[in-house]
Amino acid sequence: MLTLTFLGVGGAFAKRNFQSNALIEAWAQGPDRQDQPDDTLLIDFGATGPAALYELRKQPGFTYLDANGGINYPAIRRVLLTHTHADHIGGLEELALANMFVFNDPDTGKHFKPQLIAPTSILVNLWDHSLKGGLSVMPGRYALLQDYFFILALRESDPEHARFQMLKRYEFEMFATDHLFIRNKYDWASFGVHITDTRSGETAFYSGDTRFDYPVYSRMLDAARVAFHEVQLTEQVNPVHTLLSQLRTIPPDVKRKTWLYHYGDDWDNGQYGVVGEEFAGFAEPHKRYVLFE
Repeated sequence: MLTLTFLGVGGAFAKRNFQSNALIEAWAQGPDRQDQPDDTLLIDFGATGPAALYELRKQPGFTYLDANGGINYPAIRRVLLTHTHADHIGGLEELALANMFVFNDPDTGKHFKPQLIAPTSILVNLWDHSLKGGLSVMPGRYALLQDYFFILALRESDPEHARFQMLKRYEFEMFATDHLFIRNKYDWASFGVHITDTRSGETAFYSGDTRFDYPVYSRMLDAARVAFHEVQLTEQVNPVHTLLSQLRTIPPDVKRKTWLYHYGDDWDNGQYGVVGEEFAGFAEPHKRYVLFE
């Protein structure tokens, strides 16, 4: 079984629902028969990620995330990055430092190091442009990204090295998204996630941050068993996110299996009843969604 739980479902400026980061859990049997999953993966870990994870550990079924009243960071085995905005990477410094100075790996006796997974186009700038200021110095020496993480670099142009698996069954592949661009479409690194259950052939779709780009990813979205698509509720000229009005144009059968996330704090003010009528609904924080049985 593979499940997805949003730490938060809000946009970058959300205050009520945390920012949109997700916990993937891979289970040999399932949460009804196991105290904790066999493998875990965060899709992004933004500035509100630590607070959201702190709250999640209190929920039934997530107590394995608790360590004496705090966050059991070694329970997070992997982190997958979709892009480098602060609402998607802003919690990495806390995660790295906690694993370095608080937790030991029971297998090695050394500090715990999770796996950090991202396309090379993200990794090439992640340290110098985002993390170096807070993580580059430790007592007695300078540090590098690999002091904190085991790094798996995905090569977008090489199909053999553009994907990875969990439990040798669930295959993750990233695809470029049109979130921002400098001069040309896709020239600023941002990605969505396409997940395949290699046993059943079923797939799941996670849009990542993107402008509306349905002609490009329609094949993945249409075929998915379940889908999660980011949304911006308010209209805007030249948005960097997908407008609700744009998502309403996709086929009805696709909308009915698509949960909307990355929305603003005004989602419940009465204006957006159409989401519950046309789509699977607004994704909820701290609720497990089953991707594959």
